[in-house]
Amino acid sequence: MGGAGRVGHTPLPGIGVRYDLVTRERRRLSVIAHLDGSRTLNVYRRDDPDDTAVSLKLNAEEAAAVVDALLPAHHSPNLLATAELGLVAERIELSSTSYWNGRVLGDTRMRTETGVSVVAVLRRAEAIPSPGPDFRLAGGDTLIVIGTREGVGVAAGILGRE
Repeated sequence: MGGAGRVGHTPLPGIGVRYDLVTRERRRLSVIAHLDGSRTLNVYRRDDPDDTAVSLKLNAEEAAAVVDALLPAHHSPNLLATAELGLVAERIELSSTSYWNGRVLGDTRMRTETGVSVVAVLRRAEAIPSPGPDFRLAGGDTLIVIGTREGVGVAAGILGRE
């Protein structure tokens, strides 16, 4: 887990990712980021660091509200408060065997079918902002998309086609 204030993470196959933190006061916390967007916040007991004193299950909106309450000073008025608007931003990776490998973004009909926008594509060490419909996709690309949770889920299904 590392020293005070350091966050470690552990993949939980089929569940999500667990993030662990030890506070300055030597309190152990963990957050499980579930694949469905929900979160479980665990605070462990002082006398038994393997036993939880408190465990809270939060849906995606509740988790966003907790983040907002914890970090209000870090919000820039120029940044889009996506959670309040019902939008999410996600990374979706194209596999090397993707049906879309070598095809253009417009062929996915993603925006038309899901209302989701591709705001950037990460390819190797470069980022391509605002790719147009004629942008040619490649296996290994990571698409940064924004839309409703439902739309992003459908988009992930479309892009996951092999």
